Amino acid sequence: MDNTTRKLAEYITRLDYSALSAQAVHETKKRLVDAIACAIGGYASEPADIARKVSANVSGTPAARIFNTGKTTSIDMAAFTNATMVRYLDFNDTYISIGSGHPSDMIPAMLAVADAHHLGGKELLLGIATGYEVFTAMADQIGLRDKGWDQGFFLGMSVAAGVAKMLKLNLEQTANAIAITVTANVPTRQSRAGELAMWKGVATAAAARSAVQAVLLAQAGMTGPTAAFEGKDGIWDKVTGKFTLNELGGNGKPFGIERTNLKFFPSEYHSQAPMWIALELRKKVAVTDIEAVNVETYFTAWSEIGSEPEKWHPKTRETADHSLPYLLSLGFIDGGVKLNSFTPERIADPALHALMARIKISENKAFTAAFPEALTTRIEVVTKGGQRMIEVAEYPKGHRKNPMTDEDVNNKFAMVCEGVMPAAQRDSLRNALWSVDQAPNLNRVFELLVPGK
Repeated sequence: MDNTTRKLAEYITRLDYSALSAQAVHETKKRLVDAIACAIGGYASEPADIARKVSANVSGTPAARIFNTGKTTSIDMAAFTNATMVRYLDFNDTYISIGSGHPSDMIPAMLAVADAHHLGGKELLLGIATGYEVFTAMADQIGLRDKGWDQGFFLGMSVAAGVAKMLKLNLEQTANAIAITVTANVPTRQSRAGELAMWKGVATAAAARSAVQAVLLAQAGMTGPTAAFEGKDGIWDKVTGKFTLNELGGNGKPFGIERTNLKFFPSEYHSQAPMWIALELRKKVAVTDIEAVNVETYFTAWSEIGSEPEKWHPKTRETADHSLPYLLSLGFIDGGVKLNSFTPERIADPALHALMARIKISENKAFTAAFPEALTTRIEVVTKGGQRMIEVAEYPKGHRKNPMTDEDVNNKFAMVCEGVMPAAQRDSLRNALWSVDQAPNLNRVFELLVPGK
């Protein structure tokens, strides 16, 4: 194996639960609670329904359960279907560095493995923390977006790492799982460009499924490419360029999961700071008095959610939750982004489109230079009478420098569960997730995930 594969495989096989700090364990449980909340909210979505229909035709030995149903399928299809639920609302966590993505998309894969193999809570948390460590380590070195590749590359690798840890693969098996995963899964970023389709919320679920399959193949003896990263036509050569991994978490070094950001609003992460600004400006001006809204932000935010023409004329939910003009209009008119902000009727609302037409977005190079350490956005509202009001934000609620508290996450969980399951069941499920490190298996969690149980 090449040096990069070996370094990853050695770290994964060596890491032990005892190496996780109390903070790392707590933050891992917080991401678990948050991800399950997102899955509950995404259950009724069309992509999740499609995934459930397909997974119903697949069986597995051992089998894993589908969230909210109690029905079983293969481990890889459970990972895919449940990850589709987690991703749908665009409400789960984000990591932003040189590269970026949504690391908690991996959590359903770890839950599927734990369910199928009757593993305990500590094994689950170790698998998740391991996967996050690989995800953040790669994102700290590789800018996939500018090269036209998608975050599913990070996600697949991290799922392979976490699942290999949970199944106790040896060094050679782990290396093969990583090599197979990275060689077979280099997704393009077309998933997130222009008018967005359902696949935007399913691309990382597909990467998770493929990674689970790679681990199972490696466990059974399948060998992977011997120089997946550094060899001829490998990842360095064709995808990322050469990189050197930093020291990974443990031995006093904080774990990557402690640096990830949670979302307060169900929308693309770079809209979070602008949304808080809109809510502040809303207190000072009536929507009917707004002549213009001028937004200055950093390049990634401008490019991702504020540059393409489709973002001023969204036709799908996936485009709308990646449209800064649409999201800001919701902020000014509705007072925030809510779970019901993306119905076809709401997306087509003439009042929103009228305000969107008055929003201009541009890059501020100073803000770009400060990114990713600060997520700076400046918004100026010009009234019909010529008055100008300005607000600036850098660290939205949920950012690692302005973290959501446990209470914030619990409130988010309760909000998403409203009307889906009884309050007593909701609280029991949430408590089971917060105390999962004491659980000998995940049966209680999966049972409580079925509404009415």
